Amino acid sequence: MKILITGASSGLGAELARQYAHADVDLILLARREAKLQILQNELQNRCKSIEILVVDVADFSLLQENIRTIGAVDMVILNAGISFGHSAEITPFADFKRLYDVNLLSNHAILEILLPHFVSQKSGKIVFVSSLASLISMPTAKAYASSKRALNAYAEALHYKYKKEGIKIITLLPGFIQSELTDKNKFTMPFLLSTEDGVRIMKGAIDKNKRMYAFPLRFYLIILLLRLLPQFLRERIVNSIN
Repeated sequence: MKILITGASSGLGAELARQYAHADVDLILLARREAKLQILQNELQNRCKSIEILVVDVADFSLLQENIRTIGAVDMVILNAGISFGHSAEITPFADFKRLYDVNLLSNHAILEILLPHFVSQKSGKIVFVSSLASLISMPTAKAYASSKRALNAYAEALHYKYKKEGIKIITLLPGFIQSELTDKNKFTMPFLLSTEDGVRIMKGAIDKNKRMYAFPLRFYLIILLLRLLPQFLRERIVNSIN
């Protein structure tokens, strides 16, 4: 099995690589931090069939596509690369807003423009999007992040409808708070915070079971669903009080 993981130098991406490193797996790890990728490659090289690293910033679309063209067909791509600038009530500077969308949304299409013809040709494969529970309700302090992930959900849904008949499985994961460099930026108590290892174990289970959309932890997901069902005026009061 040949697996491409983006955002693989740390956090969820690195742990996904660890949990998928098996003797019958060819891993391709993509991220922009070469030193961290090399450390991970050294750690895992004896645990999997082969391991290759691609050093590229996913927001550099031309270079990203050049690198993706070199790997040929894969059996699964886990589109994990993502960034956040933390929570702030201030207006997000345009440059930051654009980079967040470039990384969290547009880079995925840049990759899939190259990989989708391979998936269609082989009539199989998995495309895994790492979204967020934040995509289900847009908090005022996370405007850019939440909206980028909601757009990602819509993109993944469209691909599901388009490519299901081609034998391609589209999986969207909506995790809550998982320990990582991304969540380390948060300066508040994060409800239902999961360790990196536990969070990724849940993600891997959902991927292996081909869950089309999987949101977790369940209690956090149910709270968000309940909030979304409330009348608009009441939901606004609760959201504003939380912020």
